Order: sequence, then C-alpha cells, then structure tokens
Amino acid sequence: MSEWNSDNKPEWGDAPEQLPPSRSGKKPNLPPQTGRDWKLIEKLVLSLQSEQRKSRRWGIFFKFLTFGYLFLILFLFKFPLGDSLDATTGQHTALIEINGVIAADELASADNIVESLRNAFEDEGSVAVVLRINSGGGSPVQSGYVYDEIERLRGEYPNKKVYAVISDIGASGAYYIAAAADEIYADKASLVGSIGVVAGGFGFTEMMEKVGVDRRLYTAGENKAFLDPFSPEDGDEVAFWQDVLETTHQQFIEKVREGRGDRLADDERLFSGLIWTGEQALELGLVDGLGSASHVARQVVGEEELVDYSRRKSPFQNIVDQFGVSVGGALANRVMEARYELR
Repeated sequence: MSEWNSDNKPEWGDAPEQLPPSRSGKKPNLPPQTGRDWKLIEKLVLSLQSEQRKSRRWGIFFKFLTFGYLFLILFLFKFPLGDSLDATTGQHTALIEINGVIAADELASADNIVESLRNAFEDEGSVAVVLRINSGGGSPVQSGYVYDEIERLRGEYPNKKVYAVISDIGASGAYYIAAAADEIYADKASLVGSIGVVAGGFGFTEMMEKVGVDRRLYTAGENKAFLDPFSPEDGDEVAFWQDVLETTHQQFIEKVREGRGDRLADDERLFSGLIWTGEQALELGLVDGLGSASHVARQVVGEEELVDYSRRKSPFQNIVDQFGVSVGGALANRVMEARYELR
C-alpha cells in the first residue's frame, strides 16, 4: 500500500470523500466543496454587480424624467401656446376645424369652437369664415351653443359670411352646426345628414335571473330609478323618454329649417335620421355645392389664403402625450424583461 505524501496531494476542487485516508485512518481536514463554493460566490458577486448597474441606470433615467417634466412645465408657463393661429398680414379667409366628437370635454367643444369663431370674426383681416367639418356629431347642447353663436356673430358682422365645408362626414350634431352657415359645401362622397336623435342602453334583468343576483335599489323620488337597466322595462318610462327624444328632434328640425329655408327639398325622409352622400345631399338641398375648403376660399370667397383659427392641443400637451407613450413603452419593455429574467 502506497503511503500518503505531498506528491499525490488532492486539488482544492476534489471532494473529500474521494481522498485516501491518512495514516491515522482519518480523512484530511480540508474545506468541503471549496472549488464549487468559489464558483457560486463568483456568480453571486457578478449578479449583484449587474443588479447595481441596472439600479443606477434606472435611477439616472428617473432623474432625467423628473427634470424633463420640470423643464416642460417651465416651458408651458413661459410659452403658453394653446391656439393654432397662422401668422398673416393682409386679408385672408379664416379657417376653423371641427373634428371628432362634439362634447364638452373634447377638443370640438362649444367653448373651443366659439372662442375660435370670435377670434376669426374680430380679426379685421378675415373676409369670411370657413368651418371645415369632419364629425359624426355629439351633444345637441354643445351643437346648439355653437349654432346660436354663429347666428349672433353673423348679425354683428353682416359683411362676413360663414361657409361650412364637410369633408368625410358631417352628421347629426355636426350638421346641426353646419346649418347655421350661409352656405354648405361637401365632397361628392361625403356623408351628410343623420338629422335625428338617438339614445340607447342595455337590459340585464334576464341575465341577473340566470346568474342568481337580486337587485336591491333604494330611492327617494318616484322616478329616481328612471330607465334603470337592472330593472324590468316600464312602459310609462319608455313613453316619457320617447317624448324627450321627439322634443329634442323637433328642436333639431327647426334649426335646420331656419338655416336652410326653402333650399330644402320637399322630402319626408330628410328628417328621418338617414344619411346621404354629398351628391344626394345636393339634390335634397342639404348642401349648396361640391368642393373643398380651398375651393370655397378660392372660388366662392375670392381670398385663397387660409388662416387657421382652430383651438388645438398646446405643444406642451403634444410633447407630454408623446413622452407618456414613450415612457409607457419603456416601462412595459422593462416589465417584460424582468418577467423574462424570472422565468
């Protein structure tokens, strides 16, 4: 049997149970699993360094984010731009865009449109006002406000005409506004009309019965739960609501008749809620001609230069919106990255 000596001394990575016994019969007293422990420690240190680097990067990112927001806020206070008004000298045709849903909390709200109208009429350089409309409608109240303001301004500035130009669509509340103009134009393929009122909802009573849910509603007032979608439909409530819709519809019809006068064709379908192409609308007297805003400015008004008086999002709002999208995308990517790392 060969004796244990320094020539066959084990490496640090050898397992103790593989070593030959000493002369005393006992295994040498060496650190257990020493090589593997060093590899594990090395991995832990590298992992800790990687996490620290990531933490520093995110710290820097959020500092830049904070400074960026502060800079944008200071920019907003220094340059409070909320309107889009082209610089101009001399005479021009004023342009006001009416896009999207007509509602109090939208860009096409009565407040924004009315402010643009007043600026356009008050400007001595504007010879006429063109409303470029691309909207499927919205609130009858907001549309009514704009209609009334156009009538008032036309009376105050009798030498300035108002022209409504429908692009893709001018329906419902959008046509309500257009009817206040001196003349209405559209493209041959535009969608025009939809002179009607609509309200809708859902009924969930049968679903609740199937699911086994009891409706518990407590009110003070005989009609406080009017048209509650979780209660059976009541005929008297439906009749009352239909009367409200008919009244609103009649108000709409009166305004269109007031604005369009005898140009409207004698067709009972005009006020049925149907929508027409620009060509059909011309035959029915809903529009006066076919053409774009540029065509109207050049051929009808006689002043080709268009100056935009529309209310728009400020540069600050646009930057914040875009910045929010970018930050949201970066954070989403970071979350996906973390999820991937944890898998």
